[in-house]
Amino acid sequence: MHELIGGELYKAIEYTKNIDEATGRSIIEQFQTDQPALAQTIFTLFPSMISSQNQGMAHLFMDLCFDVICIYQHAFGEMPAQNEERLKKQAALMQAELQSLMSQNKKATKAQASNSQSSKNEVTQTGLVKFMNDSIDSYAAEIPNSAPSIKITQQMTFTVIRLFNMLYSQDDSQ
Repeated sequence: MHELIGGELYKAIEYTKNIDEATGRSIIEQFQTDQPALAQTIFTLFPSMISSQNQGMAHLFMDLCFDVICIYQHAFGEMPAQNEERLKKQAALMQAELQSLMSQNKKATKAQASNSQSSKNEVTQTGLVKFMNDSIDSYAAEIPNSAPSIKITQQMTFTVIRLFNMLYSQDDSQ
């Protein structure tokens, strides 16, 4: 796996923005079937944590997660197949990311970028993270009372991108 930059990132984002409703629904249904634990985490658990601060921001987060799914599928192909060994690794990855996220929320002074320092070889998808953060900032600028939920939404979006990086990278290493 490699970092999406320039034209490749733009094409993946453009592809995502042009998906019609029926195709989008099909992508979500297939994702929920193929990746039930990850789907439950990013479409139920994470949004519930955001919705306690701002319901609209939780909906934006779910939209951004859909974009992440589509961007990764467009750029890197279908998500690696699910099997018992992969489920165990996925559960361990999600647990580690959730613990990191909870730790960050308790230590609000830590910078979001410090997460990316966990591995020198890890692809951070800086351009994608910036695009997502810009989307969150744009939404927050238009919606009153959403400012308190910006940081947690950006952290959770960053976490979703890290989870996808790790899952797709696992496939590269096998």
